[in-house]
Amino acid sequence: MITEAIHIEDLHYAYGDKPVLNGVNAIFPENKFSVLLGINGGGKSTLFKIIAGLLKGDQGSIRICGQEIDKLRFKDRASLIGFLPQFTQSVFSFTVEEILLTGRTAFSGFAPKKEDRLLVDKILKDLSITRLKDKPFTQLSGGEQQIVMIGRLLMQKPKILLLDEPTNHLDVYYQHYLMEKLKDYSENDFTVIAIMHNPTLAFQYADHFCYLHHGNIYTPSNPKEPNVELLEKVYSMSFVEFMREGKKFMLPFGEIH
Repeated sequence: MITEAIHIEDLHYAYGDKPVLNGVNAIFPENKFSVLLGINGGGKSTLFKIIAGLLKGDQGSIRICGQEIDKLRFKDRASLIGFLPQFTQSVFSFTVEEILLTGRTAFSGFAPKKEDRLLVDKILKDLSITRLKDKPFTQLSGGEQQIVMIGRLLMQKPKILLLDEPTNHLDVYYQHYLMEKLKDYSENDFTVIAIMHNPTLAFQYADHFCYLHHGNIYTPSNPKEPNVELLEKVYSMSFVEFMREGKKFMLPFGEIH
């Protein structure tokens, strides 16, 4: 039986008179790497902002680890969910260490404790970026900045990593580096849920897939495998499926429906 990390029931949301989410129902399982696929402007980021508590749904309910989202205090929510929005930037020259320490603000305020600094060192080592500890965040490459922001989420010690297009604007090396890390976290007591636009990359690493289309989420009967029919429906184009070294790959074929 699936243990639920997030359970969404009949969720509606509209910007003014424009409906975006039309009665969404979905379950994201615990300790899995889930990916939500869909086109730009389809409502994926809106859904994640509602889950993270930045927006409030017009109707429906969300349970996070069995708890109603509306009843969670800020500190409790921070211990359950670490949210990385699509665009993150800093105009101040904070060092990487200082950026990571802001991930403890909900728990330690603005006075980091000794254990917070020890956690920084642990996370830097785990992410293989110890060399960046004292470097200004603004001087990092896009890939390095994204890895640091993942580290900031880990400083919260959340159960769930909620990531809006985590590989966006990354070169090929950092795309695969980050996906390897996320897969590893999902196998070591984290639940990872990500919005992605690259089905080919998603299917190489994730193990649970659902699709947002016209304001509703579609979860196939076997969410562990790519679903060609749903992919073609969502993206309005053909996909070709092939196997290599025991892995299934999906590539857009270029034929527009």
